[in-house]
Amino acid sequence: MKKLLLTTSLMALYVGLFAAIQINKLEPAFWWAGMKNPELQIMVYGADINNLQVQSLSPNVLVKRVVKAESPNYLFVYLDLSKATAGKTDLLLTNGREKRKISYELKPRTIAPVSHKGFTSSDVIYLLMPDRFANGNPANDNLKMQNATVQVDRNDPNARHGGDLAGIQQHLDYLADLGVTTIWPTPVLENDMSGGSYHGYAATDYYKVDPRFGTNDEYLRLINKAHQKGLKVVMDMVFNHCGSGHLWMKDMPFGDWINNGGKYMQCNHAKHSYYDPHASEYDKKMMKEGWFVESMPDLNQRNPHLARYLIQNSIWWIEYANLDGIRQDTYPYADASMMAEWCKEVFNEYPNFNIVGEAWYENVSGTAYWQANSKLNPGFNSNLKTVMDFPTMINSHDAFYQDNSLGKIFDVVAQDYLYADVNNLLVFLENHDTDRFLREMPTDLSVFKQAFAFLFTTRGIPEIYYGTEILMNGVKQKSDGYVRTDFSGGWMGDTQNSYTADGRTALQNEAFNYMQKLLKWRKGNEVIAKGSLLHFALRNGVYVYLREYQGKKVLVILNGNKSEISLSLKEYAEAIGSSNEGIDVITGRSVELKDKLNLSAKESLILELK
Repeated sequence: MKKLLLTTSLMALYVGLFAAIQINKLEPAFWWAGMKNPELQIMVYGADINNLQVQSLSPNVLVKRVVKAESPNYLFVYLDLSKATAGKTDLLLTNGREKRKISYELKPRTIAPVSHKGFTSSDVIYLLMPDRFANGNPANDNLKMQNATVQVDRNDPNARHGGDLAGIQQHLDYLADLGVTTIWPTPVLENDMSGGSYHGYAATDYYKVDPRFGTNDEYLRLINKAHQKGLKVVMDMVFNHCGSGHLWMKDMPFGDWINNGGKYMQCNHAKHSYYDPHASEYDKKMMKEGWFVESMPDLNQRNPHLARYLIQNSIWWIEYANLDGIRQDTYPYADASMMAEWCKEVFNEYPNFNIVGEAWYENVSGTAYWQANSKLNPGFNSNLKTVMDFPTMINSHDAFYQDNSLGKIFDVVAQDYLYADVNNLLVFLENHDTDRFLREMPTDLSVFKQAFAFLFTTRGIPEIYYGTEILMNGVKQKSDGYVRTDFSGGWMGDTQNSYTADGRTALQNEAFNYMQKLLKWRKGNEVIAKGSLLHFALRNGVYVYLREYQGKKVLVILNGNKSEISLSLKEYAEAIGSSNEGIDVITGRSVELKDKLNLSAKESLILELK
């Protein structure tokens, strides 16, 4: 009996020792065997843990180093997985007599890295805001969060409206039928924040989908269903800042984890300071280290452990969710060297992948500066394949709406010599941060048709903003919420269902059908995806350009005048060549290309030359 009691007491002591070390979080929670970079950082979080010793109980996993954070509650464990195989590996944490064993999973890779094809100029991207697209699961609308529970209020443009991942999945057929090839939802990660956190750009957990959008498993199902329907998925990521509700703001691992020591300092948004030869050091510092807004603390990517955390996080999502691309928010605001290393590591792991960076410049030179292999950035390679073509967007609103103003677009395209790769430009007319292209409901579609005729036939990768195909309109004069309105029909009780032809007005159907016709014609069309571009200086307000690939030609004629015009064709002989007719891709009618062409006000022609 005494021996049994002694044994029981020893077992209790043993269990107690193993239970004494409390671990609240491991990030990432699992990883994969066989990655090209064999080093893995595990961020361990728990109360008073940074004196722990860590050893691997697996002979194939080596603990390279253990880094104590300045906060007593973090430990950064770096593992060498060069010899690791898929399965469970045990890590032993010790602190004197206290011990705890952690089982860590290394998953097998099920998708070949080269199978992540990325998005290219053959794609058309559909940008949507999950909170405003469709509410597929009302049960997750008003979930209680740890920091703040924000109630759904569709009457408030700046509140949560309840849209979610289930809503997107329920309308994948709509998107496939429209003819887009790729969807880009704004960020879906947890934003446990008060106020207008519906947009997703204030992350409070980098490994967790916001439960008001759904779960990680639902995100995987959405991507899987999208792939089954031939749609790619781009994940919107934010490395520059997190949300003020993030654990890091309550307990920073290091004093320099957040710029300015975790205290708010407003960014000056002086993006030109990167290349301005006269820029002051003060302006450079305020640009790189200032906060975007007070509710979004500015992360310091110069901290090597934070840099590794962010790089690993993006690779984790690519591998975990089978992503097709990444859109990186506020690209120039993060540390340039770290971002270049991030791109390099992602493309090393996934050579066919693509990343587009938001570099919001009005001028072409500023945009081109950030693209990989830029001749404007000697001595530094950003490694960023694709940049967002803000100059085209900024000039497009005036160019298409005003009389005889298409020269504004010509002038932008004429500066393409500044880009290292014009096919890797994300070209768009609007997004969630700008006025909508349609500032109000139109009465006719001539401007609409001309703008999208251009967007879908110019160089680069087109992006359209959700709802434009059904004439959603608005300006952000009051707030961003006015250009982020709900897609009608996405909520139970909506009086109009614009997802169906029967639920749309005649003008909406005309717009939808026009865009659908162009998108389906563009899909698989190598002349547009890969062809050269030859354009002509404007004559009498008309913009003419040719796309050509392997002997096939598409001629685009855009009358920028608000009046009819008779266009002489002799000046365009270089493009027309021996062709004497073209087939209008919208109507199928034959258009004679001899001497002159009569064009109606704001008319657009996309002609396949015979």
